[in-house]
Amino acid sequence: MNRRDFECLERFNVLYLEDEIDLLKHTTDVLVDFVHNVYATQTCEEAMKIMRTKKVDVIISDILLKNGNGIEFLQELKSLGYDTPAILTTAYTDTEYLLDAIKLKVENYIVKPISIKELLNSLHDVLLPKIQSREIHRSYNIIKTISAVTDGKQVELIKFIIKNLDDDNLLNYSYNDIMERVDVSKPTVIKLFKQLADLGILTKIQNGKYRFDESQLPNPENTI
Repeated sequence: MNRRDFECLERFNVLYLEDEIDLLKHTTDVLVDFVHNVYATQTCEEAMKIMRTKKVDVIISDILLKNGNGIEFLQELKSLGYDTPAILTTAYTDTEYLLDAIKLKVENYIVKPISIKELLNSLHDVLLPKIQSREIHRSYNIIKTISAVTDGKQVELIKFIIKNLDDDNLLNYSYNDIMERVDVSKPTVIKLFKQLADLGILTKIQNGKYRFDESQLPNPENTI
């Protein structure tokens, strides 16, 4: 099996639906070291509340639950317009469940006892399209931001800004924080931040926090 880079999972949120409390706790305790958030729950009702109130990137769900069914839960989500990728787990190998999972276009199907390595590999493979899309988007934003400035010393600084934006396009770093991580002088940092502020690309919200507005980025094709 090819080695996978599990560090790329750290920005993603997982909904984990499992009614066996010991398994739920054990697997959650492992997953929290690899992903951003694990929303652990034992019931479909609570899982639905989480889907409605939280950002969920992938669902891990047992099939046969004491008070519900993981496949029926995913079917309900589909009917409500959710298109969240899912991994099903089960202690059973009945083809009936496998066929239902195929009809739902479930991304993976893991038979218990759950192998943590298999689960992490599955999470990586399921989330890979999102990871690749995010990296492409970041690279394009780097190109567009570089086209807005002319100082070559600022390129590494721009890369740092783009790669450290959170999911809300916020940068949570002060000038000193940035200088500790990027080999640039304070005047260079100040100059770039002022340029980006003048262009409406980077807006200071409070000390050490800035909002990045990619809608203000120039189109590099129009700068040639």
